[in-house]
Amino acid sequence: MKKITYFIALLCINSFLFGQNKEHRQDTLKLDEITVTANRIPVTLKKNPGAISFVSKATLSTMPKTIGAEEALRFVPSVRVDNQHDGERVHISIRGQGILTENGLRGIGVLLDGIPINDPSGFAPDLYDVDWATIQKIEVLRGPSAGLYGSSGSAGVLNITSNIGGSKPLEGFLSQSIGSNGFNKTLIQLNGSKNSTDYRASYSKSRGDGYRDHQAFWSNKFYEKLSFHPNKKTSITQIISHVDYFQQNPEGLTLDQLDNPKQANPDANPFNEYQKTNRTTLGFTGTYQISDKQNIHAYSYYRTWKNKETSNTSAEYRNYTDPGFGVQYNLNLISEKAKHHFSFGSDMKWQNIDVYKLESAENPLRIESIDETNIETNNLLANQIINQNNIGVFGFYKFELGKLNIIGNVRYDNIKNELTDKMAEINTSKTKMNFSHNSVRLGTSYNFSDAITLFANFSQGFIPPSTEELEANPVGYSGFNTHLISATSNCYEIGTRGYISKNFYYDITGFLMNTKNDFFRFKQSGRGNQEVFYGNAGNSRRFGIETFLSVDIIKNLNLQLAYTYAHFKYTSANIDPVYTDTNYVLTTPPAEGQYLPNSPKHQLNAEFKYTIFNKIVLNLGTEYQSKWAIYTDAKAYNNELDPAIYQNWQNGFNIYNARISYLWNLKNINGEISFTAKNFTGENYMAFTEPDPDGNSYQPGPKQEYFGNIKIRF
Repeated sequence: MKKITYFIALLCINSFLFGQNKEHRQDTLKLDEITVTANRIPVTLKKNPGAISFVSKATLSTMPKTIGAEEALRFVPSVRVDNQHDGERVHISIRGQGILTENGLRGIGVLLDGIPINDPSGFAPDLYDVDWATIQKIEVLRGPSAGLYGSSGSAGVLNITSNIGGSKPLEGFLSQSIGSNGFNKTLIQLNGSKNSTDYRASYSKSRGDGYRDHQAFWSNKFYEKLSFHPNKKTSITQIISHVDYFQQNPEGLTLDQLDNPKQANPDANPFNEYQKTNRTTLGFTGTYQISDKQNIHAYSYYRTWKNKETSNTSAEYRNYTDPGFGVQYNLNLISEKAKHHFSFGSDMKWQNIDVYKLESAENPLRIESIDETNIETNNLLANQIINQNNIGVFGFYKFELGKLNIIGNVRYDNIKNELTDKMAEINTSKTKMNFSHNSVRLGTSYNFSDAITLFANFSQGFIPPSTEELEANPVGYSGFNTHLISATSNCYEIGTRGYISKNFYYDITGFLMNTKNDFFRFKQSGRGNQEVFYGNAGNSRRFGIETFLSVDIIKNLNLQLAYTYAHFKYTSANIDPVYTDTNYVLTTPPAEGQYLPNSPKHQLNAEFKYTIFNKIVLNLGTEYQSKWAIYTDAKAYNNELDPAIYQNWQNGFNIYNARISYLWNLKNINGEISFTAKNFTGENYMAFTEPDPDGNSYQPGPKQEYFGNIKIRF
């Protein structure tokens, strides 16, 4: 922490030396001017009765690469984003929920322009549809929100809104970025508005070699958004999204391989391990104003996509069909002293997945490239169809009386999963796993003044096994894992937020969350070191403090800081006996008193923004994480296994980033030229660790990286 102290002191001295230049600063958040919609109804940030973060366009505009969620969400406390491949494939957790998923976002709701990304089980496969350079704002509900979104909101919610049409009939935006490790991204956007219609269309192409061997990626994205108002009562938004994404997988390293952190796992190249996604989404959202007191909001979407993933055991092919629909009725009643809001609605999702797996074969003579060829045998390991649906119904009530605000909601979800094994006999070919649950959420806030708003919230989480977890069957390549049950949580939080003299904004939240039937990962004999399976591992107790500050120290110097203290431990291990059967499971479940993996106690992101002559902007930031536990396996955690392979604690890191940009104008054209240095001190650090019992746990992070960018707006 000494480095961080020196860092803050240095910037404070700098502000006094150069603090009298013309103002160009990061505005602090204004609670009464920002309206958030992640609660499914509009609520000002001042009155929101729960933990929420707001990521503004000003923060998003300083991202150097604009391809990874870790850049966009760096100032959101309790959110941990692990980008182990230096591309777009990330792990995200909120308050420790979602830390053990192999990929994607587990129990974290994701909305992109009002269209859900999550499947019926609540699992969001990735964030490839999001082009972070085209995002206007992000709202993050921190903590369980199952009462609002069911299993999709068990950890929290990311409500992402892309740019809208401009003020003129035709405007445009061009961006070109280049950087270390072969990085390159080109973006073009056209947008505008006329009369009652506005539109935006963007296309981007990016690629990179990665900082490790066999870590290359490429992406092509198209996004079109059209909003129109046929009459005064109706508003409709139509969306088309298409993404092609390719990512090589270097896999994790063992301890004895870390002397060369850039190398790939020995299996990665011969088996050409990679993941490729091709996905198209058509969506609509709309609101009809019945009267000045009533309206109906609805959304619908149809998503189709293909996915291929190769490993040292199999090549898996998936074809998805993913439609959904939702409707919500809103009623507002206003009396002399109070305001009442009632809402009722339903979300409906379906998903069909056609899956087959072929056995992989090694090619020891393969020359490294980004081709998609891999060797597959004729041995069919799995051939199955998965059908899923989720019907959720909800209702909530908002009450306002002067400075007092209360929001309560309740929801019921019924999730059905059916797997048809095409390789099994007819009478044994179908496996069904169904889950249902009631969830509630109750929050209140009281606004004493602009400087102090107090809030308290109780919320519940409901995490059924995701599609990936159900399909990872340890007793065969086909079928569901029938031993899994849902995990649940109860969370209590209390906090305060406010702004002082319009130059200082703060948000501090304390939370306590108790979970039951948490999941853990294990390996199975004879299934290779790349296949991961899941089981329920007992209960946990998690408490922490989340802090966000935005301060205009002087008129042209701003500080943003996000700090999280997290204390997450397993409290009991009431485990299905099957998970202790050594003939079935190679990994022991976690024991009482263990810290949860991938959950550092201390996490800090801080950044100073300093402006000179209203044209030159300097950013200097730091990212700090304390040490964290790697394993859930009780023997590995307690150092009872070979120390040359297993060491439970991973050292934390403290890296520094810097950015300089120049803002320019030329008649009707303006833009920005920027240069960014990431980890410019060259610290060796671990980007991500996986709790894998074979010891292939380590995903090293990059040393110095440099990026240049030019933006042109017309």
